[in-house]
Amino acid sequence: MAPRPTPLQALNARIVACRRCPRLLDHCARVAQVRKRAWAEFEYWAKPVPSFGDEQAGVLVLGLAPGAHGSNRTGRIFTGDGSGAFLYPVLHETGFASQPTTVSRNDGMKLTGVWISAVVRCAPPANKPTLEEQRNCAPWLDDEIELLKNLRLVVCLGRIAFDGFLAHARGTGMVPSRSGLAFAHGAEFTLAGGLKIIASYHPSQQNTNTGKLTRAMFLRIFQRARVLAELD
Repeated sequence: MAPRPTPLQALNARIVACRRCPRLLDHCARVAQVRKRAWAEFEYWAKPVPSFGDEQAGVLVLGLAPGAHGSNRTGRIFTGDGSGAFLYPVLHETGFASQPTTVSRNDGMKLTGVWISAVVRCAPPANKPTLEEQRNCAPWLDDEIELLKNLRLVVCLGRIAFDGFLAHARGTGMVPSRSGLAFAHGAEFTLAGGLKIIASYHPSQQNTNTGKLTRAMFLRIFQRARVLAELD
C-alpha cells in the first residue's frame, strides 16, 4: 500500500488539478504544443506547477509564476530556465540546496530548510497574470502557509510576489495595512506574530542580464535569510 500523502503533498495534488483560470490553462497548453526548437522533443508538463522543497522549512521562497519554457516544461518550480539557473547555485552555496544545477523534477535535487512556491501556479502570457488570476491563486498560498508549521521567513522575489504575500498577511491579520511596507531590494520587515519578510529583485534574465540583480546581491539575500530564520 502506498504511503498516505502528507498535507502539503495533498495540497500540491489539488494545485495541479486546479482549473480556475482558463486563459492560463490555454496558454500553458499552447506553449506545450508550439514549443521552442531547443525543446522540440521534450514532453511539457503544461498544467499548474506544484511547490517544492522541505516540508519542515523555516524559509519560504516566493516567486511570481512558472516560466513558459521552464517550470511549465519541467513541472518543477524554478527549474529549466534562466531564473532557476540563477537561483539554485545561490541556494546551494548558502546550504539550502543539495546541488547547484537543476534540469528536471527527477534530477535528485533536495532542499533543506526552504520551500519554494509562487503567487501564480500557471505560466502567464508575457509573465503578466491578471489581478483576477492572482486572486484565484491566492487561496493556495493561504493553505500552504498554514501547513508550513516551522515558517519564520518569507523571501519575496519581485514586487508581485511581495504584493501577493502582503495580501495574504492582510487577510490573515498579520498586518493592518500596507502602510510602511514598501518593496525594495533587501528590505526587511517583521509582522505580527514574528514572521519576517525580506524582499529581493526577481532573478529574471531581464534583471540579471542588465546587472540590476547581481549574483553578489542575490547571495547576500540568502545569507541574510539564514540569519533571519535563525538557521545559523
